[in-house]
Amino acid sequence: MGDDSEWMKLPIDQKCEHKVWKARLNGYEEALKLFQRIEDEKSPEWGKYLGLLKKFVTDSNAVAQLKGLEAALAYVENAHLAGKTSGEVVSGVVSKVFNQPKARAKELGSDICLMYIEIERAEVVQDELIKGLDNKNPKIVVTCIETLRKALSEFGSKIITLKPVVKVLPKQFESREKAVRDEAKLLSVEIYKWIRDALRPPLQGINSVQLKELEEEWVKLPTTAPKQSRFLRSQQALKAKFEQQQAAGGDEADGDDDDEPAPQVDPYELLEPVEILSKLPKDFYDKIEAKKWQERKEALEALETLAKNPKLENGDYGDLVRALKKVIGKDANVMLVTLAAKCLAGLAAGLRKKFGTYAGHVVPTILEKFKEKKPQVVQALQEAIDAVFLTTTLQNISEDVLGVMDNKNPSIKQQASLFLARSFRHCTQATLPKSMLKAFCPAFLKQVNDSAPEVRDAAYEALGTAMKVVGEKAVNPFLADLDKLKLDKVRLGLLSDECQLGIRAMIRWPTTINKKLYFVFSLFLQSGGPPKKGKSASALSAKGKKVPETKEFIETELSIEVCEEKSAAVLPASCMQLLDSANWKERLASMEEFQKAVEQMDKNEMPCQALVRMLAKKPGWKETNFQVMQMKLHIVGLIAQKGSFSKTSAFVVLDGLVDKIGDVKCGGKAKEGLTATAEACSLPWTAEQVVSMVFAQKNPKNQAETLNWLSNAMKEFGFTGINVKGFINNVKTALGATNPAVRTAAITLLGVMYLYMGAPLRMFFEDEKPALLKQIDDEFEKMQGQSPPAAFRGTKKGGAEEDGEEADEQEEDGGGAPDIMDLLPRSDVSDKITQDMVDKMADKNWKIRKEGLDEVAAVISEAKFIQPSIGELPMALKGRLNDSNKILVFLTLNYVSPQSVAMGPALKQHVKSLGMPIITVLGDSKTNVRAAAMTTLQAWVEQTGMKDWLEGEDLSEELKRENPFLRQEVLGWLAEKLPTMRTVPSDLMLCVPYLFICLEDRNGDVRKKAQDALPTFMMHLGYEKMLKATGKLKPASKEPVSVLLEKARAVMPAKPAPPPGKAGAAKSSSGGAPASKSALRVVVMFLSFKPLPHILSQPPHLSPPSRLQGVLGKKAPVTKAKDEEDRSGVIFILVPNGKEQRIKEEKGLKVLKWNFQTPRDEYVDQLKTQMSTCFARWLQDELFHASDFQRQVKAIGVMGERMEDELEGTVSCLDLILKWFTLRFFETNSTVLMKVLEYLKQLFPTLSRENYHLNEYEASSFIPYLILKVGESKDVVRKDVRAILTMLCKVYPASKVFPFLMDGTKSKNSKQRAECLEELGCLIENYGMNVCQPTPAKSLKEIAVHIGDRDNSVRNAALNTVVAVYNVCGDQVYKLIGNLSEKEMSMLEERVKRSAKKTPAAAPPPNRQAAERERLQREHPSNPNATFMRKPAQQPQEEVPNKLKIMYRTYRIQARAQNAEREHSHPSIPKEFQLDLDMIENDHTRVSELPDLVQHKLEELLEPIMMPEPKIRSVSPHFDDLHNSTASTINFVISQVASGDINTSIQALAQIDEVLRQEDKAEAMSGHIDQFLIATFMQLRLIYNTHMADDRLDKKDIFKLYSCIIGNMLSLFSMESLAREASMGVLKDLMHGLITLMLDARVEDIEDGQQLIRSVNLLVVRVLEKSDQTNILSALLVLLQDSLTTSSGSPMFAELVMKCLWRMIRFLPETINSINLDRILLDVHNFMKVFPKEKLKQLKSDVPHRTLKTLLHTLCKLTGAKILDHMSMIENRNESELEAHLRRVVKHSGNFSGMKSDRGTEKGQDDRMSKAKVSDILSEIFKKIGSKENTKEGLTELYEYKQKYSDADLEPFLRNTSQFFQSYVERGLRMIESEREGKGRIQPSSTVIPQHGLDSGSVPLNGEEMKPAVYYERLKILRQRQGLENNSRGDSGPTRPITSLLSKPSVASSTDMLQSKLSQLKESRESHFQQEQSHSPTRSSSPAANLDDLKKRLERIKSNRQ
Repeated sequence: MGDDSEWMKLPIDQKCEHKVWKARLNGYEEALKLFQRIEDEKSPEWGKYLGLLKKFVTDSNAVAQLKGLEAALAYVENAHLAGKTSGEVVSGVVSKVFNQPKARAKELGSDICLMYIEIERAEVVQDELIKGLDNKNPKIVVTCIETLRKALSEFGSKIITLKPVVKVLPKQFESREKAVRDEAKLLSVEIYKWIRDALRPPLQGINSVQLKELEEEWVKLPTTAPKQSRFLRSQQALKAKFEQQQAAGGDEADGDDDDEPAPQVDPYELLEPVEILSKLPKDFYDKIEAKKWQERKEALEALETLAKNPKLENGDYGDLVRALKKVIGKDANVMLVTLAAKCLAGLAAGLRKKFGTYAGHVVPTILEKFKEKKPQVVQALQEAIDAVFLTTTLQNISEDVLGVMDNKNPSIKQQASLFLARSFRHCTQATLPKSMLKAFCPAFLKQVNDSAPEVRDAAYEALGTAMKVVGEKAVNPFLADLDKLKLDKVRLGLLSDECQLGIRAMIRWPTTINKKLYFVFSLFLQSGGPPKKGKSASALSAKGKKVPETKEFIETELSIEVCEEKSAAVLPASCMQLLDSANWKERLASMEEFQKAVEQMDKNEMPCQALVRMLAKKPGWKETNFQVMQMKLHIVGLIAQKGSFSKTSAFVVLDGLVDKIGDVKCGGKAKEGLTATAEACSLPWTAEQVVSMVFAQKNPKNQAETLNWLSNAMKEFGFTGINVKGFINNVKTALGATNPAVRTAAITLLGVMYLYMGAPLRMFFEDEKPALLKQIDDEFEKMQGQSPPAAFRGTKKGGAEEDGEEADEQEEDGGGAPDIMDLLPRSDVSDKITQDMVDKMADKNWKIRKEGLDEVAAVISEAKFIQPSIGELPMALKGRLNDSNKILVFLTLNYVSPQSVAMGPALKQHVKSLGMPIITVLGDSKTNVRAAAMTTLQAWVEQTGMKDWLEGEDLSEELKRENPFLRQEVLGWLAEKLPTMRTVPSDLMLCVPYLFICLEDRNGDVRKKAQDALPTFMMHLGYEKMLKATGKLKPASKEPVSVLLEKARAVMPAKPAPPPGKAGAAKSSSGGAPASKSALRVVVMFLSFKPLPHILSQPPHLSPPSRLQGVLGKKAPVTKAKDEEDRSGVIFILVPNGKEQRIKEEKGLKVLKWNFQTPRDEYVDQLKTQMSTCFARWLQDELFHASDFQRQVKAIGVMGERMEDELEGTVSCLDLILKWFTLRFFETNSTVLMKVLEYLKQLFPTLSRENYHLNEYEASSFIPYLILKVGESKDVVRKDVRAILTMLCKVYPASKVFPFLMDGTKSKNSKQRAECLEELGCLIENYGMNVCQPTPAKSLKEIAVHIGDRDNSVRNAALNTVVAVYNVCGDQVYKLIGNLSEKEMSMLEERVKRSAKKTPAAAPPPNRQAAERERLQREHPSNPNATFMRKPAQQPQEEVPNKLKIMYRTYRIQARAQNAEREHSHPSIPKEFQLDLDMIENDHTRVSELPDLVQHKLEELLEPIMMPEPKIRSVSPHFDDLHNSTASTINFVISQVASGDINTSIQALAQIDEVLRQEDKAEAMSGHIDQFLIATFMQLRLIYNTHMADDRLDKKDIFKLYSCIIGNMLSLFSMESLAREASMGVLKDLMHGLITLMLDARVEDIEDGQQLIRSVNLLVVRVLEKSDQTNILSALLVLLQDSLTTSSGSPMFAELVMKCLWRMIRFLPETINSINLDRILLDVHNFMKVFPKEKLKQLKSDVPHRTLKTLLHTLCKLTGAKILDHMSMIENRNESELEAHLRRVVKHSGNFSGMKSDRGTEKGQDDRMSKAKVSDILSEIFKKIGSKENTKEGLTELYEYKQKYSDADLEPFLRNTSQFFQSYVERGLRMIESEREGKGRIQPSSTVIPQHGLDSGSVPLNGEEMKPAVYYERLKILRQRQGLENNSRGDSGPTRPITSLLSKPSVASSTDMLQSKLSQLKESRESHFQQEQSHSPTRSSSPAANLDDLKKRLERIKSNRQ
């Protein structure tokens, strides 16, 4: 007992931790009593036991532990501090109590856990219990599950988070212990009570028996939702209410239960995401593009299985979605389309919002595919598009849906409307705003009148659904034009689905009963549909009476006979007879009777249209007697007032009323008639018609009186609905009229309009002359202070009420800007905001960024009012608002502010992209920048209203930033704006948590602003809601915030009252202008805005002058936030040998090697650990911020800013920086990615300047991941990555970069493969063959594999790369690449032939290259034309910027194709003297500079040269200022057509089109047709070769240019006289260009590309019909010959040419008389020389042979034996196959009629006899060819057999053989032919057809003709484009030529040159048989002689040089 006495004296807390268990037991007992005695929960006594509580529950003695548990329970229940112990105590309970055998211990442990939940520690308890489920002791697991079940049962699913519980539940069903499984079952039943079916998906994987048992238990559960029975300490009010309900009888109160229901649990949230991208079959992308549908099906089935997972892991699904899109859009197999749609639906459902980025790509394809009829396809597509819709918003896909609403296919229209109807059901009033309805309703109304019933029904359903979602009031304004029956069908949407079905049946089958029921239904709809909750039907009907019937009366136009019949029924017979009497008195009497009859008629009986048509009957409105006319006009007014007067009737009379309004005697009556018409048909419509009619006349009196009537009418009717835009131009016309009365009337009208519109009206007339502007201002001054009179005409009852409601809606929409802003004429500046400006704004140099900003500001300032489409400008400006240079931020704000007025209310769409960054600037530390940001923000809000700023999470995200300046500015702004709003979006609630945080901010200013804003938040959200939001605060914060809420409640402002009706509003505006003054103030500020030069000139480190601070706002207190102070230190900490240590650890495998497919968490954690030692703490936190990517962007920005200052630190941490960047490459956030690339573009040049080189460790952990991004879908990213790769070679050897790029070519991403191959080509081009690692042969073999790639871009890139190698090492390339298939080898040879340099030699060594560069620089120190030199191999590398080089490379290879052919065909002309015309034509960077030629001694050229003087090129609309005559003007305009600048070309085409469309002017084009067509096909070539390949150009501009060209051509070829002027050569080139365009696959990618191709098709037909038939037929024959000669041409090209020929053959019976048969037969003869019969038959297709035979047969049939007389132009007729063929045809057709049947019989017998014999012979021959020994003999026999029997058909013997065998036979026959005949047979094909000037052996690929005339034309166009004009232009005397190259003086006008060309063509046609034929091209005498002369002289020069 002695021992006992010792511890008995100890204090309680010491007893509790005594080593003797009895002492502890006693301590626990006393502690329990003490805890029950203490009444104050905050007593200091509790603190003594804070650290002991865990020992209470984990006591090792079971008896003591039991008492300890009781004491702990009492402590937790009563102590304020108990929450701090929750983690350790619950952990102790789980591990030491739940395993006890005593039930009491477990019960107490469970109670402790539940008590912790009650004191707001549910999360901690739940986490510990879930950890306990992993314990190996089943007793612990069972008790943990039981405790969780109890907690859920008592506290409910609001308190207990079910997601983590459900996640671990399936595992418990797999336990070996039955007790665990049983307890898990009970827990599942309890969870099911709370979330019902949401539990089913997560448990689908458990044992089927267990699942069945669970299902049985679930069925037994009551259907009523369970209720919370135990409450948290913060829920005491709910507890009291619950107890009260229990006392009252439990269930009685259920009906009135106001408790919030338990939140609906989404089953999706309970699921674990599944990663499927890595599980796709490895050959998935190959299979999905396989030719066999079964393989594609296998791939899709594999994906479908994976996509069925209900929740998918996020990743890059771009390639997968693109593949599925391609299947849906282009696969012909509907089963596969269905499968792909299901896969797409699965992906969308599994990814949900994460799929939103892909939604815009697939929606248009799905909508287009709805043309399919099969139900299973349609259903799958519906499911897919519905699933996709749930991942995005209606606004995002609205453009795509609207695009198909007017599709020609009714199925597409129907399904689009049904899709919208289904989508509307998911919407609310907030997500289906008026702006959306405004876009969709017109499309629905159009479909309501569609001819297809299913389209109409779908439109009704969509409109009805919209009405159900947003209410009738919102939709009715859009349905004003619907008749009653259609409106009733729309209103069906308000009813339930069952009612709709029944009523639709009534409408479709109108039996007697159904008609009655339908009548009842229509009455029901008129009463307003089903009564709303809380409103009686009588109230609704009463309200319904107030709504007036404002529906417009619509009437169809009646024929004159019907009108006469209807009029005869209501007018006296005498009246009808005398209407057109010749005697005016009789007509007057007739009018009097007419008037009486009208006055007595009833409104319903009056046939208004019939009566006014009788009045208009001859003499009608041309009535000469003023009395009769007055009566007529008076009757018109009567009819309009008394009858149902429609717009159809109004059209009949308006012409007459307008015509007589200026008449002295009849004008008054005419005005009365107009007023009556306006009352019947509305003033806005009448005014628009009248004004347009009167200004179409030239009668000034009528114009003046009409304007006067309109001024008066506006006062009488009011200004509502007036379309100012509709007649503002006419008012401007009136202001410029010569008649003073018209000007005065226009100014008076403006004065009246000013009453209603206010000062903004003046903006329309800013450009008027000062004198006129002064008159307008004087008129406005008179009206100043007056209020508009109240309207008394055209008003309807209830109008004010409706106006008020409309105003409410407008206010709710947030439209703060006045309506006038919508009326201002706005210009589209998207074309003027060039890519160059955007690039400048992103430049590294702040001065260039500023220059870009200035240029943009100038464009907007010049345009004044702009459309909202401004391209990439918002993102560029956003970047400048985050600029590190504060001056640029300040400038950007000053530029963005006036932009708000320039754009007007449409600015709303840029609020999120550009508006929110303005708010971010409010956090800037500089006062003047914040003040400028606030000014800009206020200007924006004036235009957009507040609603858009408050929607979404953006504003709350801004408040979340811990920036005191930002918080105080934003809260102050909200405190000012919120009281003025009547309603706010619900998203404002998201800002409340941050508002509460600001109430306790350490910065006093922030706290004050938050307290000021608190009442304004409360006025919209309510006190209760805000008080409830405090539940999420920490206990310490909850009380002070609640006190502040109470204070704010007392001073909470009232909501503003609804605005009065429009009339009232008009009266209240003292200035008579409803436009807000602030808007006008901003407009004035904008109009007077000028940049601030004194700011702009400052260097970036200086702050703007202080005087601006005073202008822009008060100076804010200069207090720097603590976090800003913390960030002022260095960001990289130098750790000695830190990088070396990291390299050593990675080599020793102590850490993970940085090598992965996708980064796992362990890599990220490892990087964090490594960075923690050498990165500033705050920087690392920002870089790894989990949710806010803006933090990461900001951190990268800081790293970029400090790079120069902390370069040493950057280098020391470079490996970590690069590794962090690789992680960003795997994310989808493009903002962060672009920032990373921007940093890298700054980093590598900096490292290069410091001569730093990457080590292997850094390169291998970065370059492979950078190369992944070269295959990015976004062009801007690929462009940046390519630039970085170029820079990378300066800090890492190119030979080491090469293998990384080689690995990149193995990617599945085709873009990545193509870009890597292009980069490899650039490396080889720049660094030579040594760069190829490991060996050139191995590398090139791998590269050559890609020549056979399935993707076209990859093939092209591989070919370009091999060509680059060829340029370096010549023919050796063929050895290096190894064996290629025949097809691939032919592609390569063709590309080499077209694209390679002509002198392939080994690249000079680097030192030699450098020497060459220096030499060139010495010789041409300031040569501006270096890029034009003919030998690019010697071109200085430095002079060509890398960026230009990369972009220009592909084009350069293509451009050399034509040169290679030309050099080959003109060997006598040295290379130095040949200009690369294509390069000059396509290079528009140097406008007025000409290329330098290689210098030579030119003493031999005796004639001096007149140098042309260069002029600045201009595109002036006043061409006559530059040129003296019409001809020269046309020449100049035509030269602009071929311009490389798209806008210049379009402008020129528009001017020519204007000429062609006017018949009287079109003749001016005569004589210029060839010139115009040459310019046009040059432009087509330019588009094809350059523009289409340029990603920077907007494809819409190219489409517009194409449209202009085709429009011009259609106009030209609709005039036969002009069309016939086109010569053969020009037509050939034109047809070549058009057919090439039709075959250009890239055109289909342009929007409306198919429409373009259809237009080209139409144009081709027009050309065939209207051109000179001889010329076009001849052109087609030559074109066919070219296409068959050229091996690389598309087979489709020749096919289309032949189709054109067949069409021409069909025309021959009509056109035979106009055709010059001699010329056609000559062309056929030349064709047959190039393609003899045998050669023609060897072609793969027999169509050319058949075409030629058909043409000749048709000609013979039409002309008979006379055809043989038309061969006069063929020289050696005997040698010609043509004559023999024609004689056979003529003879056959002559004997055909008599001997047809006999010959047929004989021939049949011969065939039967010889068929077997022939078969045996050929079989033997082919056997020999197939054997190794006799191959040569077999081929020889086959050749001889073919020579003997030229008609022998080998097709049956070759059909079943391989392609290789067929090629082998073909090649063998060719070799034998060449051996036997030398080149004799082939030689003619390279001779020239003199009549057409065509060198068929050297025809360029584009089919361009090699004639001097063509070169003259092209040279002339180039000269005019370069702005060159000769000194003696105006002289009429002879002038000296520029060398003897031209046969005519070079100063001759364009017309003379063209005339020369035409005469040359004519001479070459007529005198061809007189000229001596030679091997060189024979042309007309004069140019050819000159050319020969020139050749001789140049040869002499050449020999002199040598």
